[in-house]
Amino acid sequence: MTEKQNPQQVADDVVVSMEYTLTVDGEFVDKSDPGEPFEFLQGHNNIIPGLESQIGGMTVGESRQVTVEAKDGYGEFDQAQVMDVPLSEFPDSVDPEPGMELMLKDHDGHRLYARVVSVGKTRAKLDFNHPLAGRQLTFDVTIVGLRQPTEEELAHGHVHSHGHGHGHG
Repeated sequence: MTEKQNPQQVADDVVVSMEYTLTVDGEFVDKSDPGEPFEFLQGHNNIIPGLESQIGGMTVGESRQVTVEAKDGYGEFDQAQVMDVPLSEFPDSVDPEPGMELMLKDHDGHRLYARVVSVGKTRAKLDFNHPLAGRQLTFDVTIVGLRQPTEEELAHGHVHSHGHGHGHG
């Protein structure tokens, strides 16, 4: 089998290795680990749509600052995602306080992120919005590698990383 030539630019169905720094309102939020770029399959919703749509055509070694509006990032802030939860539903080991971040499971076993907004005598108000919902995101990205996906990766629609996975959703 002949080795396919590596793609020259970011395009759909290309595995992209990208270093990034994410800032929100000028404050540092997240970045890829040094020497461990974030790898994903372009065009398969592996990353937020507003970022995916703006890196098409970039080449290895190219850097770009990308601004993503909330609707193309983690969505608009949804007031319906702020709910009162009876304190009796919290495990004994959890004493909710405002600002506390919790990882909960719903009835189907899916993990949910929630932030405690306020605590009353019998109920706590929890915000289930993504912490970056409603926020404009600024990514400084550098493309560090491009390759063809394996047939398996293409079929599954995501990269099969060597070793540990980073849960960037």
